Amino acid sequence: MTSITNDTYTVHFNADGYTKLNNYLKTNSFSKLFIVVDTNTHTYCLPKFMSKLETDLAYEIIEIEAGESHKNIDTCVGVWNALSELEADRKGLVINLGGGVVTDLGGFVACTFKRGLKYVNVPTSLLAMVDASVGGKTGVDLGALKNQVGVISSGDMVLVDTDYLETLPTNQLKSGLAEMLKHGLIYDPSYWGKFLNLNTLTLNDLDILIHQSVEIKNAIVTEDPNENGLRKTLNFGHTLGHAIESYFLSHANKEELLHGEAIAIGMIMETYISSELLGFPKDQLEVIKQTFLNIFDKVSIDDSDHGAIMELLKYDKKNEHGNINFVLLEDIGKPKIDCLVENNLIIKAFDYYQS
Repeated sequence: MTSITNDTYTVHFNADGYTKLNNYLKTNSFSKLFIVVDTNTHTYCLPKFMSKLETDLAYEIIEIEAGESHKNIDTCVGVWNALSELEADRKGLVINLGGGVVTDLGGFVACTFKRGLKYVNVPTSLLAMVDASVGGKTGVDLGALKNQVGVISSGDMVLVDTDYLETLPTNQLKSGLAEMLKHGLIYDPSYWGKFLNLNTLTLNDLDILIHQSVEIKNAIVTEDPNENGLRKTLNFGHTLGHAIESYFLSHANKEELLHGEAIAIGMIMETYISSELLGFPKDQLEVIKQTFLNIFDKVSIDDSDHGAIMELLKYDKKNEHGNINFVLLEDIGKPKIDCLVENNLIIKAFDYYQS
């Protein structure tokens, strides 16, 4: 598959990616490598990655705990301390080998340690391949509030090796599919249509769809790197989805949701809101709802949960001047940003999801 380039970095795929990475290591005078992994990728992904690495550079492995609950400043402090104790200097290179937690947190750590180390992302989850590792967003959660602290600063390279997907459980693969489906809904009706019968897709089809998904996200962030307009469309489903994800993350009696699981709920609800406010076609609304429910089990959200979830909406990063801004759809491939939504319509969207 051909590499995908923008102004600041390039995304390489599969075997060609390792060739590009090894050439990059040879042509830069790095002092040492620092490979950030989590407890899962240390076991399941690091051995393969190291077998592909061709360098005489000294390296250190820095391991963090796996899971969204560890994507926080405390973990950053641990990694910053590790870098300091391992005598990292400004010529060190950070390689983030993992899913979205590792690439988001590792990128943020690299951008802030000694005012900035170069870094490379090697995403190992489907979600990270098509979303978290592309576009330069780095950061961590503040308590249960998603991605409240961070910077937009791209690494030098992304290496997407789809062989790592073989290490993932089914629920993690599905989580990544949610973001791919989103790319179709906000950008390309024909791409969305390819997911309407997932049972017919092969592994080779998945490789091609991943490449196309990265192309879509890259086109959007290249045009609007700092999220002043078009890039906001990538937040479709995320206003409600992030609030739901945060709520379930912070309540002991709720089972933690994966990012894609929460965003799928958000997309169903925000498409319903789109149908009520912007005239999004009702027949397509039903197709979208059923498509997501064919992939993701319905989650029970009680009426008593609504108020707390809606309270979390005020922390959404798209908000301006006290307004809660939604991304909605006029049609598939026609998003509209900065939409204001009344609370009573949000309640109706909860009811629609549960119906």
